[in-house]
Order: sequence, then C-alpha cells, then structure tokens
Amino acid sequence: MGLARTHAVALLGLTGALVEVEADISGQLPGMVLIGLPDAALSEATERVRAAAKNSGCPLTHNKLTINLSPAALPKHGSGFDLAIALACLAADGVVAAGSVGSVVHIGELALDGRLRPVPGMLPAVIAASRLGHRTVMVPAGNAAEAELVPGITVIGVASLREAAIWHGAELTPVPVESIEWPTEAGPAGNDVVETGSMDLADVIGNEDAILALQIAAAGGHHLFMLGPPGSGKTMLAARLPGLLPDLDPAASLEASSLRSLAGRGLGRSLVTRPPLESPHHTATAAAMVGGGSGQIRPGAAARACHGVLFLDEAPEFASAALDALRQPLESGMISIHRANAVAHFPARFQLVMAANPCPCGQYGVAGLECSCPPSARRRYLARISGPLLDRIDIQLHVNRITAAQLRLAAEEPRLTTSAARERVIRARRAARERLAGTPWSLNSAVPGSWLRSRHLRLDRATTAALDRALERGGITMRGYDRVLRVAWSIADLEGADRPGVEQLGQALYLRTG
Repeated sequence: MGLARTHAVALLGLTGALVEVEADISGQLPGMVLIGLPDAALSEATERVRAAAKNSGCPLTHNKLTINLSPAALPKHGSGFDLAIALACLAADGVVAAGSVGSVVHIGELALDGRLRPVPGMLPAVIAASRLGHRTVMVPAGNAAEAELVPGITVIGVASLREAAIWHGAELTPVPVESIEWPTEAGPAGNDVVETGSMDLADVIGNEDAILALQIAAAGGHHLFMLGPPGSGKTMLAARLPGLLPDLDPAASLEASSLRSLAGRGLGRSLVTRPPLESPHHTATAAAMVGGGSGQIRPGAAARACHGVLFLDEAPEFASAALDALRQPLESGMISIHRANAVAHFPARFQLVMAANPCPCGQYGVAGLECSCPPSARRRYLARISGPLLDRIDIQLHVNRITAAQLRLAAEEPRLTTSAARERVIRARRAARERLAGTPWSLNSAVPGSWLRSRHLRLDRATTAALDRALERGGITMRGYDRVLRVAWSIADLEGADRPGVEQLGQALYLRTG
C-alpha cells in the first residue's frame, strides 16, 4: 500500500492555480474514487485512466484507489488532469518513481488506447506553472510546441502514457505510437498577416472619408460605427482594419496567444504576432459575446478579439443583451464572469467596429432609390443599438455608395495601400507614446478626459469653441466631449502636428456627430 503525489494546473479564466494530485492505495474493497470538487468531465477520468493504463501495459492496482485533488474547495474542470492522475496512481503502486513524478507538473488527456490528446489552454497553464515556481512540465506531444513558447521551462512531450511511465522509470519496453496532433486553424486570428490583393486597402474605391476614418481609428485605438446602405463597402473596410494595426508587442502577443489557446485554437510554434479579428454572427448570445459556459468558463468573441478588432456586421440584428454586454468591457478593458463558486477574468482591450444599414430595407438616403420603410420602422431599427453603447463609440461615420464617376476616376488615381497606411499608423502611435511617456497609457483612446483637459494639455477656448457649443446645446455628452478630444489628438498625431488645432477638432467633431 502506498501514497504518491504530483501536480497539475486548474485554469479559471487566464489565471492558473496549482493542484496537488494525491493517490492512495488501501486494502479495502476494489474501487477508484476521485474527490476534490471535479466537474462531470473530470469525474469520468477514473474510467479513462483505468482503460488507458491497461492498454498501455501498466494496469492499475485492483486495491482501493483514492485520488484527491487539492485544494478541495477549488473548482476543477476538464480532462487535462488525466495524465497527473494516472502517474500518481502508478507511483503509489511502485510502477514509476514517486520522486520523479512528484517533481513534474503533468497536463494532458488520455485516450482509451493510452495515447495523450492535446488539451486547450496549454499556454496559460504552463505560464501558471512557471509563475508558481515549477520548471518541468510533461504534456502531450501535440501540445509540446505550444508549451515550449514559455521561456525557462523544460517541456517533456510524450505521445502515450506508456512513454510517460518509461520516462519516470517504469521497466517497460518502448512501443512507438502515432501522436495525436492539435488541429490548427488558419484565418485572421492567427499568425498570418493578410497581405493578399483581395484584402489590401488599395482595393477600396472612393469613400476617402471612410479610409481616413479607418486610419484615425487604427492610430488611436478608437471604436468605429459605420452607417450606410448595402454595398457601400462597410464590411470591406472593417476587414482591412487589422492590417493597418502594428504588430503586437511581447506582452500583448502573449495575452492574445493565451486567449487563443484557451479557446481551443492551435498556436503552432510561434506566438500570435498580428492583431486578431473576430466577427461573430448576429445570432450570437450574450454568453457567446463575452464568454461563459455552464461548466468551464470559456472566453467569448470580445475576449478572443483582445488587442485586435471585434467586428459586428448588421449590428441592429444582434440581440440587445449581446450588444449591451459590451458596454462595461469597452470602458474597463476587462470582462468578469461571475458564477456561484468562482469569478473568471478575461482581458478585453479590443477595437469595436459596428456596421449597420440605415433602415430595414437599406435604401434610406440612397440617391435614386425609394425607401419603403415608414419613419417609425427606421427609428425602431436603429434604436436596437442603445444610446449608452453608441455614446462609447468614438467615430460614427456615414458610408455612401460609390458613383460611376468615382469608379472611372479610381483607375486613374493612385490609391493608398495597406502597407503605406500602416506606416502612417505606426508613426502616429509612436508620437502618442512619446507624449504619454511616464503615464499608464500608450493609446489616445485610453487617456482619460480629465488628463486631456488638464492645464498642460488643455486646448485654448478659440480652438474648442465649436465643441463647447455642441456640449451646451446637448448635441454631445461629457463622455462624447472627451472622446472628441481623443480623436482630435489622434488626427494630430497622424498629421504630425504637435497638438490639435481648430481644423483637427472640427474634423473629430464631424466624425463623432456626422
């Protein structure tokens, strides 16, 4: 009869906690009991572990096995504890060295044939193990490349439980098996920079105001709302915004990669370096938007878009609850999901881009076409986007369809490319960082209005006269006033000016109120 222990990691949001996995063999009636607040998927680990150990040539003891996951009060979710449970049981039975097993953190799910399946959230789990002082982790071979992205950690990638037992000292003959690989996802959320001709800014014809607004939004990290008829290019413009953003810095890259890993998307052998793009369908629920789940709490589209772009096409078609769930993250940059026994936190510093038609039929305001919607229907349609949410959008822009004349002129005039626009954005962000050096902020959109209105940055009355009148007449709120100032500073940075003037402030006010 013996006792052995090892370690695993329990994730709550992006935060990981170390779990001690203890296995005890007693002389009672045969059985296997798992205690320590496991969820349904984890409770089934007893059957997976017993079958995997038998098929790996190292069956578990027939005596009573008690496995405890400590701390017992911490909720534990998922199948990533299988490997730790199996090796703790084998160590208690003397099949593997208990000292070797106790010095390694084990993460992985077991298949019934003994192979190890990759699990989501490997990157944040290994980061948590490193932060808590552990330097060696054993993971499925399909997760090894992802785990190796954490510096200072020795990663042992194994394809099967038999291979893991041999590494820990079991006297077994190696049997090669085909490892289970993690399926990789291609798309704008990954590492690939979309530089194809179909996604270049130069393909946008006309709509010079919209192209400029897109650069201003990228330069300052501002949220954007585009209103226009179908076919005016709203989706085309939104899809090109991530290409204008600079590469992610190391901290943002690690955070975006951790969220991608937690969402169950493959990372490959490198961190995410380009800003992600998330575009949920308009049938998405509030939980799909911000995250949730009845068991393990998963990040929603807003969290997965962290340090990138969240694009809501046909925004009035989204449920009001899903849209209004974004109001608090837009202000705080953080999503907190509360459950009865836990609270999960996800970063949510994204740029929100919304697109909408002017009415249900989409023809209102289009020259030469007649709108069939009564005024009450138009009001109800746009009223689906609440005023408090719109008040948090820095740039609100009308996008018009191009004319035949614009189409002919487009072939003769040079157009701005994505690479050239990105260089402008990078220079503007550099100017903002230099001005904001020594403060907690690096983007104009994050700067509080009180700081912009402080003595050393306050604009003179002649410059802000139009903005002051708009506030007095009730055309904008105080929050809107501050957002106009932020956009004006972004325009000045984009143009290389030291501070906004009347022209930049007027342009920012136009982009705010249309």
